[in-house]
Amino acid sequence: MGARRDLERARRRTGPAARAPVEVVRDATGTVREVRAAPLAPPLTTGSLADLPFAHAAEAPDAVLLRRRGQGAWQPVTAAVFATEVTAAAKGLIAAGLEPGGRVVVMSRTRYEWTVLDFAVWAAGGQSVPVYPTSSAEQVEWIVRDSGARFAVTETAEHTAVVTAGTAGHPRPPRMWQIDPGTPGGAAPRDGTGDRTAVHDVAAGPRPATARPAEPLAGLVALGRDVPDDDVTKRRGALTPDTIATVCYTSGTTGRPKGCVLTHANLHAEAANAVELLHPVFRAATGLDASTLLFMPLAHILGRTLQLACLLARIETGHFPSVKPDELRPALKEFRPTFLVGVPYLFEKIHDTGRATAEKIGRAASFDRAERIAVRFAEAHLRKFLGTGKGPGPGLYAAWALYDLLVYRRIRGELGGRVRYAISGGSPLDRNLSLFFHAAGIVVYEGYGLTETSAAATLVPPLGPRPGTVGLPVPGVSVRIADDGEVLIKGGIVFGSYWNDPAATDAVLHDGWFASGDLGALDEDGYLTITGRKKDLLVTSGGKNVAPAVLEDRLRSRSPVGQCLVVGDNRPFVAALITLDPEAVAHWLAVRGLPRDTPTAELLRDERLRAEVQKAVDYANEAVSRAESIRAFALVEGEFTEENGLLTPSLKVKRHAVTAAYAEQIEALYRR
Repeated sequence: MGARRDLERARRRTGPAARAPVEVVRDATGTVREVRAAPLAPPLTTGSLADLPFAHAAEAPDAVLLRRRGQGAWQPVTAAVFATEVTAAAKGLIAAGLEPGGRVVVMSRTRYEWTVLDFAVWAAGGQSVPVYPTSSAEQVEWIVRDSGARFAVTETAEHTAVVTAGTAGHPRPPRMWQIDPGTPGGAAPRDGTGDRTAVHDVAAGPRPATARPAEPLAGLVALGRDVPDDDVTKRRGALTPDTIATVCYTSGTTGRPKGCVLTHANLHAEAANAVELLHPVFRAATGLDASTLLFMPLAHILGRTLQLACLLARIETGHFPSVKPDELRPALKEFRPTFLVGVPYLFEKIHDTGRATAEKIGRAASFDRAERIAVRFAEAHLRKFLGTGKGPGPGLYAAWALYDLLVYRRIRGELGGRVRYAISGGSPLDRNLSLFFHAAGIVVYEGYGLTETSAAATLVPPLGPRPGTVGLPVPGVSVRIADDGEVLIKGGIVFGSYWNDPAATDAVLHDGWFASGDLGALDEDGYLTITGRKKDLLVTSGGKNVAPAVLEDRLRSRSPVGQCLVVGDNRPFVAALITLDPEAVAHWLAVRGLPRDTPTAELLRDERLRAEVQKAVDYANEAVSRAESIRAFALVEGEFTEENGLLTPSLKVKRHAVTAAYAEQIEALYRR
């Protein structure tokens, strides 16, 4: 088992230095209330992250930093080429009128050009404002107006149309460039030199048509051709660690998004310490040069800091624009990364696809047994690795070896074949699912953080796996549990303020501690477990406090559940609204020989399908007491999506919106 051998090899090669020293603080009763992790990377004391491409170009101009898809293959991008492209785009922004401290909106899926633009904005002395590519005109209107951005870069004609519609009423709509060819009217734009532009000046209108395609960012680059390189150097030299790098807006689960002001020092503290914690171990473990395919949205702080960490460590990175497993799997098999960063949804779908494939060929029972064996094997292996048990016995090893041939190797193949490690964030990963991947040769490390903490505030250390927790503080960070159970965070990663919102800032920052709004607990060794969201806590009419996140996370990890919402505030018992995953339903119908177009209303009444959902409910209930368990559920038509306003761009459920949309179904649950 590759990952198991890797862990042992890494421990021998790296020793205790691979783990940041941790101090555990207890209260008078002996309960762990705070844990502090010493930094592994020195803080940024001069300059900014804008210097990074140029430092690499000077030190190792031929080093391959990135790979971009082109001509049917992943083409290398050296440090020298990357710095040159950043400079050219920065000169274009300066020529367009970007002032030091000015803000530039970037609305695009994950792609190479996003990275160039991010560093170009910094190199020109500006601040980037990422916008999710799925955002509505109303959301864009607010972000552009609140941030005061005077410039915007979009990826597609559709994005351009959204920004245009959203800012139509602004006294001074932002000047825009568009990465992909094409205009909202359908004509392919051209620049005045005869090149098809990958980034063109929308404000300038149509250009004369010619035939030859141009290089990416050609339109923006053309604007800066007469700007001296020294102008970029001077802009970059004026930046300091405390300069604002980005205004990154929260996903807005409970209201209007807030702009988190993050400095170059904030982002550096996150990326540099994560690299020092993880990269030496991954490199020592595998003996391979690390590489990753980045598919997390770069508008999400996790994707953004992952990219920075990879550039700091010169880890080869590719970009892919979709997190949909069916689209992502072929790219993973082609790129063949050594590690991944994703959200639980990805790991759930890889698992579900494996089971669906087994069910199609009549081997569902075999897959289920492989899953049970995986959990037992991983638990035993971890006990041995951590020195708390003997490890798997001969019989368990034999069973694991059999299912490695039949099942687990196929799971590795779905992720490209070389992945040994993965980091999961965004929401808790089901413990058994983490153990399943561990047995399949892929160790998944969970992390926890928020936009306000520059991404991860805690991370499971590479030589201290503990499934079911979100790990120890990232080096240089302290975590404290308040009297009411709220998780408090302190360190160089914590943001300084919300943009234009001092009242909201004062509500969450106290003496350097950030009040996260999440509930959690620290174990004896300082590992954090997240138990729910403070504002989401339900109190039944019987007085029982219930954290719905535990139940919801476990429900979503089991097919055929799509999305769900646990309810019960001021009610006699806990219940749930559950939507069905369309892919899982299609598979369920196909296996049973039922028409693919079976009406949804008929499906929701099918007792066989309800029985499958009941298994998921039973699994969720295993994690809580009877008083906290789900006593009733309703299968509801439709899905919770970003398009219908029930999910945020980061795929979090908008509780109030769902409760309002399904008020009648919730009432019916309590009339039975």
